[in-house]
Amino acid sequence: MTSTLTEPQTQTTAHDMARAFADRPALMLRAVGVHKTFTLHGQGGIEIEALAGVSLDVARGECVVLVGPSGAGKSTLLRCLYGNYLASAGTIAVRCGAAVDGAECAAEDSTRTNPAAHCIAITNAEPRDVLHLRRHMMGYVSQFLRVIPRVPTLALVAAPLVARGVPEDEAEHRAAALLERLNIPKRLWPLAPATFSGGEQQRVNIARGLIADHPLLLLDEPTASLDAENRDVVADLIVEARERGAAIVGIFHDEDTRLKVATRRLELQPPLSCGANALTPAALH
Repeated sequence: MTSTLTEPQTQTTAHDMARAFADRPALMLRAVGVHKTFTLHGQGGIEIEALAGVSLDVARGECVVLVGPSGAGKSTLLRCLYGNYLASAGTIAVRCGAAVDGAECAAEDSTRTNPAAHCIAITNAEPRDVLHLRRHMMGYVSQFLRVIPRVPTLALVAAPLVARGVPEDEAEHRAAALLERLNIPKRLWPLAPATFSGGEQQRVNIARGLIADHPLLLLDEPTASLDAENRDVVADLIVEARERGAAIVGIFHDEDTRLKVATRRLELQPPLSCGANALTPAALH
């Protein structure tokens, strides 16, 4: 069964966004009418529209898989949701728990945050608020591992926990357990991952992105470089995160992984060839 997302006529107001989070305690992410246009300044200011009016709600315990052809804007949408790209239009908001590991929301401006609903609109947030969300609410796994040179793998994976105040020995213990589950040989843990194989680097990247048990996970092809055995391990970890209540938006290159992790799909098409994006809400069983 396929249903059609209705494109909003105007950008949603801060009050409307806050009310949505207040009325729906399970709602973790809301994107309304998101557009993204890139301007190629080196080519005479040509504009390329990457996203056109994408809307999406994601609640706890859901895994929404983005599907569509190359050029449909799947990775662009994830980067907008994480705040790496600033949306050209539309609104994106993320629930900001009243306290996560003892840390309060940094946002104070009532045009961005509603104290009752605990949400932050990334599309007009202060940098400190985006950093707060990334540290305490949003985990992101990209296709590529970008790390500081010479940092040992064990410390690299443990770092998100240490940044949240977890004692270093406990953080490294949890990192070791995750690296072992992801089949990273123990002899590699004291080494920086720059010389690892592509699959090993991707698994380190996944461990770093999943270790903190963020309430919201954004996954950009986390299994693209993995063999079937390790792909299954990662899929199991994603399902476990979903079952503990994480809200997940992801891109997966193989259909078997999609079927295992997804609760529904959001189909994207290149903006010039699409109308409203189609959402498949049915569970994939």
